[in-house]
Amino acid sequence: MATSEPTIVATSGGLRPGGRTMVAFNSLVHHAVDLSGAHGRRPRVMYVGTAIGDAEHFTARAHEAARAAGFDLTPLQLFPMPNLEDVEGTVLEQDVVWVMGGSVANLLAVWRVHGLDRIMLRAWESGVVLSGVSAGSLCWFQGGTTDSFGPELRPLADALGFLPYGNGVHYDTDPGRRPLVHRLVADGTLPVTHCTDDGVGLVYRGTDLVEAVTEVPGKGAYVVTRDGGAAVEERIEPRRLPGV
Repeated sequence: MATSEPTIVATSGGLRPGGRTMVAFNSLVHHAVDLSGAHGRRPRVMYVGTAIGDAEHFTARAHEAARAAGFDLTPLQLFPMPNLEDVEGTVLEQDVVWVMGGSVANLLAVWRVHGLDRIMLRAWESGVVLSGVSAGSLCWFQGGTTDSFGPELRPLADALGFLPYGNGVHYDTDPGRRPLVHRLVADGTLPVTHCTDDGVGLVYRGTDLVEAVTEVPGKGAYVVTRDGGAAVEERIEPRRLPGV
């Protein structure tokens, strides 16, 4: 079952330590599944680990998390070659695509080589909920800040651009993120930029931001706009999601 309109859940969260597993899907992932409309059956969730080089140990942890959550998980791996015969058909069969964090620059390069950027666009337009954490959030926007090129944060302005905004992830836990976002918005490198503290997600219907949600109390979302040559930040109080 697809959503009635294109939906993206862009987050700085979604994962937590499990009770009997190394990793569990937290409330943000469950919220993405709820938004997909997958009810009365096991939700179909695709895990995409391109940004961490399809690390096999984390794919195994994602399988464990999905089993505990009651999801049917399909991993999409691109190293050393696509693991699926029909990548587009399999992506379009999913309820939710969850993209893991890591190097967004590497993710974008590999996706474009394999045409996955175009496949993800078709999936989004057809109602598959696109979601993810960190690099898996930033990829859907115009750009943002990244440590893909080294420990010093740098701008990235050539992401997929499904959403016409910049994106700032880990806004409260990485001290370099907020000042760099402000500088990039102020000088016009980034457009209006939507940012998330760790544990917070942003829900988009089409290209409209419709809600901020959180799995961690006290966290915030932010919209950074340009006013003359300065950046102006507005805090959005997210709605607390039920625990899982």
